[in-house]
Amino acid sequence: MQRTIGVLAAEHIAAGLLEGNNLHGEVRTFTGGRGRSEGLDEVPAAEIAAHILDLVESVRQGAEVAAVGIGFPGIIRDGVVEESPNLQQMKGRHLADELEEMLRGAGCTARVLVLNDADAMAAGIAASRGLLDHLIRAWWLGGGIGFGRYPQSGGVWEGGHSVVTLDPKEQFCKCGGVGHVEGIMGERAMRLRFLDLEPEEVFEGASEGDARCVAFVKLWHRALAAATATSIHMEGPGKFIISGPNARFVQLGLLDLYLHEMVKMSPLQGSAVEIVPTSDATAIIGAGVSAGRMASIEC
Repeated sequence: MQRTIGVLAAEHIAAGLLEGNNLHGEVRTFTGGRGRSEGLDEVPAAEIAAHILDLVESVRQGAEVAAVGIGFPGIIRDGVVEESPNLQQMKGRHLADELEEMLRGAGCTARVLVLNDADAMAAGIAASRGLLDHLIRAWWLGGGIGFGRYPQSGGVWEGGHSVVTLDPKEQFCKCGGVGHVEGIMGERAMRLRFLDLEPEEVFEGASEGDARCVAFVKLWHRALAAATATSIHMEGPGKFIISGPNARFVQLGLLDLYLHEMVKMSPLQGSAVEIVPTSDATAIIGAGVSAGRMASIEC
């Protein structure tokens, strides 16, 4: 059975060894180190690559592996981190080539695939549910907004930066763009909008009838519906998965109502939206499975 390693490198780094589509052994993590308490955004780029290598070697334990897959935030093409608003120090890094060279130095000839972390999550959902022959689109709702697609396809697929409003005042997206879904739904954006409330307090306020919070919760759901409707109008209807820590805020009935207001052409109707709990392990599996498929095709 083919062995691969999957890595998630986003707010922290986590890695695991796969046999086929299943994790084998425990997941190892790195959360920032050196006294840092809030993720990887202040960790130098070279250190991030070194910590990925350390975790890969920790879970590999000298075993032969066919490939290593790394889920990473941002625009990833041909192994290059072209842009990463959440880890800006990694912009322009030829991460796949760099890690392949580091692995060769450790006696491992595995190929390295770097893919968007939300794409890795979508692939992990597909693998975990026996849906590797289906189109899966997945929203990840957290500090930022990720949009994953399985199977991977050429293109950028930065769905979290879909434009969902023409209001020039909507400038809360970390990338600096105006009107983005992440500028409404992202945790950082919500904190900037409500300087006196945490995101969970906003949704609690809405449930208690606070007019300001009620209006925002409607906007939040409209933003997600608009971005989903855009995907439907581009690729057709299908299954959409919602995961991430802020999936707990989603009211499926309200989202479905807004989605039906936005998608009217009969051939495009019939999409299903489902909330699915996910974890680091989901993205690790997706990254490893995607890398294994790449290695199999190249062989």
